[in-house]
Amino acid sequence: MKQFSVFLIVGLAVASIGVAQNKSASDFLKKPQANGLELKSVGRVSFGPHGLLLVSDPVSASIVAIDTADVGPVKKLAASVKNVDEKIKAALAVGEGDVKIVDMAVNPESGKIWFTVNQSPGNKAKIVVIASDGTASVPDITKMPYVRMTLPTAENAKLRNVTDLAWGKFSVIVAGQSSEEFSNKIFQIPIPLEHGENAQFFSAETYHVAHKRWETKAPIQSFIPYEEDGKNYIVGAFACTPIAKFPLDDIESGAQIKGISVVELGSGNRPRDMFTYKKDGEEWLVTNTQRFKKNLYGPSKFWAAKVKMSLLAAEDVNEDAIRRNPEKTSGPEANGMEVVEQLSGAVLVSQLENAEVVVLREQAENGPHHLELVELN
Repeated sequence: MKQFSVFLIVGLAVASIGVAQNKSASDFLKKPQANGLELKSVGRVSFGPHGLLLVSDPVSASIVAIDTADVGPVKKLAASVKNVDEKIKAALAVGEGDVKIVDMAVNPESGKIWFTVNQSPGNKAKIVVIASDGTASVPDITKMPYVRMTLPTAENAKLRNVTDLAWGKFSVIVAGQSSEEFSNKIFQIPIPLEHGENAQFFSAETYHVAHKRWETKAPIQSFIPYEEDGKNYIVGAFACTPIAKFPLDDIESGAQIKGISVVELGSGNRPRDMFTYKKDGEEWLVTNTQRFKKNLYGPSKFWAAKVKMSLLAAEDVNEDAIRRNPEKTSGPEANGMEVVEQLSGAVLVSQLENAEVVVLREQAENGPHHLELVELN
């Protein structure tokens, strides 16, 4: 999860909207439906306050907020969980078929790890939970209160994908891609959350430093909400791999906005997750990525980098954005960036608390995945 100093940590920022005065996740839902939830698909997943699960359902162009009642106490993962894929298959009672892990989110209220999963045959949308002792179970989401929020697009356009979502300061923020020419989309859904279509949406244009051009089609792959000098932004990472910030204040729905590229991690990478943490007085932004060009980082195509949060306020932007040295495959750089060797092989990363993260790690290319609790340096 991603209250403020220079930055906003999503999972912890809920205090700014009155979490302490609320007793349950349903206090953030307006007229929730009591039961009967069905998901046509599952994609990215994240947590809000009090066990409120945010699940993207791209096929129905919607986000579902579910009151899971998973409110703790916190029990952290006791030991590494081997071969998570097989545990999920067993929990779903999959016989001859297979499962594909789509995304995961650790609930900071309980320490349980929630997975979105596609089960074949039939590409069935499933949710599976792994507890601190490594046991896997399938929660009955049909008995949980929920609201479904439809994501709007321009007339005659279609939402193609939801690439990330997060609980923000005043809204749920969603990144996605539509069929329009300006297909890179940012959505804001006001809190309390309610059924139907009431989100603002913006078309985003980004300068891709490695390609030396402005682009409108490449979607934000991962992001965090961010505050700088009293102004609200989201900071997002894109394939090939600029990190850019987008203003969110005083923008009319349907507007086109330009991002400000502040850091370039290098071409040939696709971001997976993004979060921030503090260590020894320094604030860091972490992005774990998947290498889709020649692998430079060892046995796994999955690797991660961190940058000092102070770089987000850089005056050198867009064409002059600070670049990571792609030839340096380990350790810190003089420009405030560093390869995070603890996240080598990390397919998915979800933040539990500050420097503690849950990592789904690839053991070999296309091989089994293990689940670990890691404290970052």
